[in-house]
Amino acid sequence: MSAHPGTDGVGPRQEAGALRGAVVGRVVSLYRYPVKSMGGERLEAARITARGMEGDRAGALVDRETGRVVSAKRPRLWGAVYGLSASFERESGAASICVRFEDGTTLSTLSSAGRGRLEARLSALLGRDVAFATEAVETATCEYHWPDMEGLVQDGRTYRDEITEWELPPGTFFDSSGLHALTTASLDHLRELVPGSDFDVGRFRPNLVIEPVAGARGFVENDWVSGTLEIGGARLRVTKPCMRCVMVTLPLGDLPKDPQVLRAAFDHNEGNVGVKCEVAGPGSVQVGDEVRLG
Repeated sequence: MSAHPGTDGVGPRQEAGALRGAVVGRVVSLYRYPVKSMGGERLEAARITARGMEGDRAGALVDRETGRVVSAKRPRLWGAVYGLSASFERESGAASICVRFEDGTTLSTLSSAGRGRLEARLSALLGRDVAFATEAVETATCEYHWPDMEGLVQDGRTYRDEITEWELPPGTFFDSSGLHALTTASLDHLRELVPGSDFDVGRFRPNLVIEPVAGARGFVENDWVSGTLEIGGARLRVTKPCMRCVMVTLPLGDLPKDPQVLRAAFDHNEGNVGVKCEVAGPGSVQVGDEVRLG
């Protein structure tokens, strides 16, 4: 369906207005990532607040020496974070995050002593003194490594084997927008284009995975940009395509390191896979919900 100039979408591009009011798919899975750059948890239902999915990017590690937020987008320094996973809980109004290490050990932020043990374990793992933060400052920054690969272009500038720094949205640990949606059609299309790579959904870290209506093929969510997704009781404004980064190439569980995953995004869809969304109306969503483009 979608085909931006320079992309390999399937069929003519449709503007969001042409699809307005149409059912475009259904939710097949939901994910949240309580700690920035760590693995997350699969959900059957979630509450969407004005900020995003409740519990998503609720915490992050901060390098005490530099003050920067830790991100696996600089894998040589922080790649070990990517092998950890986190879960979010709220009991009697108190929120906590539990981090699971690769040896199966779990540590929680529920108490100050527990947070201290968690920080000590993470600092030892990473070889740097890190703090566990649950409140973002207004001017938090991260570093991003652009791999040694031709044709990585963003905003008209070409990057290759360099490190850049960028500011996170004020008061959050998000890279940009608060929610990320991805269709199964995009993953299927990438598998057809590059059959030698594994385009597992886990590489892309979406919050919502949407199966489009029958017959929709290609990078269909490109057509949703500037529209609003009505899902369950929530309304999500689709703001822009989701630019991919080095994280999609990193080894994860049984998935090997694979630079071709990022290469495919730039070769076939201007570096994008999925879309970014902001919350236009809070509400609850669940697996199986119909998705309508408003």
